[in-house]
Amino acid sequence: MQDSFASHDVIRLTGITARQLQWWDERGIVVPARQGHRRIYSFEDLTEVAVICELRRKGFSLQRVRKVVRFLQREFSKRLAETVSGSSSYHLLTGGRSLYLETSPQQIVDILKNSRQPMFAICLSDTVRQVRAVVSGRKRPGRCAPEKARSARGAKLGS
Repeated sequence: MQDSFASHDVIRLTGITARQLQWWDERGIVVPARQGHRRIYSFEDLTEVAVICELRRKGFSLQRVRKVVRFLQREFSKRLAETVSGSSSYHLLTGGRSLYLETSPQQIVDILKNSRQPMFAICLSDTVRQVRAVVSGRKRPGRCAPEKARSARGAKLGS
């Protein structure tokens, strides 16, 4: 499997725009390695871009996305692709203020059942598997565009 990607590869594989990718680098959301003036993205960087695209499709603002990425880095002290590459399925759930990262189906059901507000659930493991499938040519690339409905906009995410 390919382990480094130029900006145009990341754009083609995720559907993100060149400007979005540049802006995320400038803001420290996903910071690739450099070869001269070229940005070189690792598989882990590509995975993070794909997860961020998924969060953006769910209506998350970039401010909220930053908090999610910081939470994952703080909790696991390693990159997202390394964290969710095992046999378990990792699900990120949020209702706005709280973040949960769960592998147990029963825990996920309990969180959803006891929530007093709508919850978003994203299977991070599926996103990583999709990136692997796209990179290996088994699946077509996706698009990175937020949905029209921004139902998560009013919620506040704790840091």
